[in-house]
Amino acid sequence: MRLRCAVLDDFQKVAVEVADWSLVADDVEVVAFDRHIESEDDLAAALAAFDIVVTLRERVPFPGSLITRLPRLKLIVASGMRNSVIDYATAEARGVTVCGTASSSTPPVELTWALLLGLARGIVEESSSLRSGGPWQSTVGADLHGRRLGLLGLGKIGSRVAQVGLAFGMHVSAWSQNLTRGRTAEIGVELAPSKEDLLASSDFVSVHLALSDRTRGLLGPAELALLKPTAYLVNTSRAAIVDQEALLAALHDGRIAGAGVDVFDIEPLPADHPMRTAPRLLATPHLGYVSRTNYATYYGQAVENIQAFLAGSPIRLLAR
Repeated sequence: MRLRCAVLDDFQKVAVEVADWSLVADDVEVVAFDRHIESEDDLAAALAAFDIVVTLRERVPFPGSLITRLPRLKLIVASGMRNSVIDYATAEARGVTVCGTASSSTPPVELTWALLLGLARGIVEESSSLRSGGPWQSTVGADLHGRRLGLLGLGKIGSRVAQVGLAFGMHVSAWSQNLTRGRTAEIGVELAPSKEDLLASSDFVSVHLALSDRTRGLLGPAELALLKPTAYLVNTSRAAIVDQEALLAALHDGRIAGAGVDVFDIEPLPADHPMRTAPRLLATPHLGYVSRTNYATYYGQAVENIQAFLAGSPIRLLAR
């Protein structure tokens, strides 16, 4: 009997197109869901008849309470090699294998700069005005050359964002709790003396930290108050790193020039979520990892993971 595989959150309906699922077609029936399933009860009902689930990033939590309600579940494949919303202990106890895939840092780097440039030059406002017959020029762009870009995090993504900033002629500084002067020197940027100094001195601040107990709520009301009123904040990392209520307050009060956000406390955003209507906000629906090449990697390696699982030798195993 063929196993059944559910592919979750296939919003663009491309999961089956970008990879060769025929490699497992004799053994696996693939069903893609193009709408997000929000509640655990609805997930339990929708996935009850599936043996394999392919899920994107950390959008769909798999707590123990859900895993135990999926009696046929044998394999979870999550894109990326880190996932904090899967209960690995319950998965192991229930005999469920959990695998990941590679994920390129290039797409989030590019989206970071799309947001930053869009904010700096008022791209959305000016384009909308032009197309709707509005005023010809209504914003004055913020310069990048000679301005300071402050990076919270200088890992794979942050370091590449830094290199682009340097190419624009920006002064680039970085800070994280374990960042060393040797690492910043290697990238060619300055080590900020402190998080507070970085926030107070930067014209643009971009977040590139992993979410952990140390980084959750890292930018709260006190930290956001340190930003210049002319400064812009960009977050393509994790929503919980920035206090969402504090950010909304700063935007509504005009205490910062603007923010570019690709990640949210609830995804997809409810229709009435305040982030949808906040002023001075350039927002995108978590597009950081969404590119054709990245999707080909995700789903191509998902197929490889399924093949290896069927052969009895799972690969790219994940664990907390």
